[in-house]
This record gives sequence, structure tokens and C-alpha cells, in this order.
Amino acid sequence: MTLEVFTSDALVPRHGFFTRKGGASSGVFSSLNCGFGSTDQKDMVRINRERVAQALGLDAQALVTVHQHHSADVATINAPLNETIKADAMVTATPGLALGIMTADCQPVLFADTDAGVIGGAHAGWKGALCGILEATIDAMEDLGASRESVSAVIGPSISQRAYEVGPEFFDTFLSEDRESTRFFANGEGDRYQFDLIGYGLQRLRNAGVGHAKWTGHCTYSDPDRFFSYRRSVHKKQADYGRLISVIRL
Repeated sequence: MTLEVFTSDALVPRHGFFTRKGGASSGVFSSLNCGFGSTDQKDMVRINRERVAQALGLDAQALVTVHQHHSADVATINAPLNETIKADAMVTATPGLALGIMTADCQPVLFADTDAGVIGGAHAGWKGALCGILEATIDAMEDLGASRESVSAVIGPSISQRAYEVGPEFFDTFLSEDRESTRFFANGEGDRYQFDLIGYGLQRLRNAGVGHAKWTGHCTYSDPDRFFSYRRSVHKKQADYGRLISVIRL
């Protein structure tokens, strides 16, 4: 099976939002699971990452990922990493490096200021988006010479509003930060709501002043043949789940 990857015409640097197809893993991880944080066989994950790197014309060591922990922490990457660091976004202006973001419902967001030669990648779940990971990524890109009005940002496959049911305490958390956040919630059954994570991410990107922001239009939960989904794995009572990878390189 060959790799399946989506790209966006809004991003000039070589990039890809990879699906779960074309990898070496099996079972619930079938087949392109790129997450070392899963219980998949590490050798299979390494093979999968090598295939992703090769698809982007790179050696595996040039594909940089970090230990994501739902924060607003951004790492500036100047060379392949020799150790694991905690962050939820990366930026670089170093040619030959690729930034890889791992997700399974959260938003993978790829950034580029082509004129400045600066790229970024962010993992933006609801916690990270709420505490400012998207804005922090743009700030870090500016530190490397980017101009926010020249930055294009694309949100890849993520859980859509129709699949994202939350409770009243979740709703209250967002309203305590900004009363205008009600626009991202629709009424569900009983006291439940449907949260528009993607709409929320797009609005924060636009409020931050990026030149262009869009979503690829793919829902991870609703397309099991193409995408891993943490929430779907919980609903199916599966022991674990695979991680998708989204990558951008200079």
C-alpha cells in the first residue's frame, strides 16, 4: 500500500498531512502509525517514520518531532535533535529540516512564511489552543525573521464539530476566558454541546494576524479508513490508537 498524503496550495514549502495508509504497523495501528508514544512495536514506528521522511526527500534523522504535552511551549529547531524535548510546536529557518506534528483528533497546524524562509508546526488540541499555542508559534516565527501578515497557516485533519461532544464544564472553561466563545458551541443532547475546535483554531489564527488561514476539510473521527482518532478508539473501547503525522520542511 502506498502512502496517502494531503497537501495545501496555501503552503509553498514541501509538506504533507499523512493519512494512516502506507505503513508497516498492524492491528489498531494499521498502518502508518508514527507515534512512539503508542504501544506499537518501536521498529514498526521507525519504519513508518522513515517512509514519511523519504516521501519528503529527507533522511529519517532530519524529521524532527517533540514530546507533545498540551502546552503553549514552542521549540526553535536548528539541527536534528539528540534528545527528547517537551513542546507543542516547533519553528525553524534551517534548510534540510522537517518538523513533524503528531495528532489523533487534535489540530495539526503547519505554518510558512515563504519569503522569510521560516516554517512552523503546532499541535493544537483544545488545551493548547486555549492557552495560546498558535499565537506562540507565530511569535517564535517572527523571532526568526517572519512577518505574521506573510504567514500562511493550514489546519490538517482534525475532529469536526459534529463528532466532538463535550460537557457543560468544558463550555464554562471557554466562557470564563472569553464570552465570545459561545459561537463555537452548538447544543447537543441533554446538557451536552458540540465544540467546533477547527473554527476556534481558525479564529485564533486570524485574530493573531496571519495572512492566510484554512482547514483541509478532513474529519479524523468520521473517516476510520484514512485517519486515527483518539475519541473513536475510546468509543470502540480499543486499548490504544495510532498517531497521524503532519510534516513541513525547508
